[in-house]
Amino acid sequence: MRIPDAKLAEIWDRGFTIVEGFLDKQTLAAAQDALWEVFPRPEAYFADPAAYQDLTKTQFSGIKLFPYAQWALSRLPVYPDLIDAAERFLQTKAIDIYKIELWAKYAGGVNYDQMHHRDYANHTIVVPRADGLMPQMTTFLLLSDVTELDGPTKLVPREKTAHIPLGVNRTEMGEYFDDEVAVTGPAGTLMIYKTDTFHRASDFKAPGRARFAMLTDLKARGAPWQGKLAWPNHATTQAWKDAMAKMTPRQRDLFGWPKAGSDYWNPQSLADAAVRYPQMDLSPYGA
Repeated sequence: MRIPDAKLAEIWDRGFTIVEGFLDKQTLAAAQDALWEVFPRPEAYFADPAAYQDLTKTQFSGIKLFPYAQWALSRLPVYPDLIDAAERFLQTKAIDIYKIELWAKYAGGVNYDQMHHRDYANHTIVVPRADGLMPQMTTFLLLSDVTELDGPTKLVPREKTAHIPLGVNRTEMGEYFDDEVAVTGPAGTLMIYKTDTFHRASDFKAPGRARFAMLTDLKARGAPWQGKLAWPNHATTQAWKDAMAKMTPRQRDLFGWPKAGSDYWNPQSLADAAVRYPQMDLSPYGA
């Protein structure tokens, strides 16, 4: 689903937007099937939580970083309508994907409640610009239905916190609970927010519940003070090679892959890249 301009404008006005029906049904179904190759199905987890305690040691233990052995998951961060939205929101085609996380949460293993915080603290080494210059686009893609019982992410509309200096990135626990908007919706819902938007994780309100989401964050290229993951550190696996081979040149570019026409490409680099990525069609870079 192409995100309407009004929804992107809402990110600037409220600090976030929620788009139901973003992911097409076929892509969503394939991703949901692939989830169970990475995480236990809820019924398996709750049948024996002790067998999966590594997933709930901390609030963040259920995170798996890109890449994934399943193309149905690895293709979600480069979903064409997500990239289209990023180009329009960031107002440039020169963009980088700088973080991808697949996150599973299961009720009862750990308390997921948090205080409200701004994500910029570990997305940049400085602070966001108040005038909106050089923003970052952070997203949650729901891969399961999320209700108030399922520990939804909760955000505080910008008008409630606009008076707080950007150098402050946390509030007192409970301070803005009455102003929250919960990110609920059917699987395939996308939430986009800015790194200066106060938000938090919430805990499950019923036993036997689970929540799954893909988090993809993007920024305009040329701001080295922004970021989170270094992709070369994740490029040694077969899953990375497979994902890169299946992507288009435009999709690879989002990870910093040298573009066609770059001075990097010469007969030697082409030949040796073909050794490292034997499944990839490198002909666009030879032109």
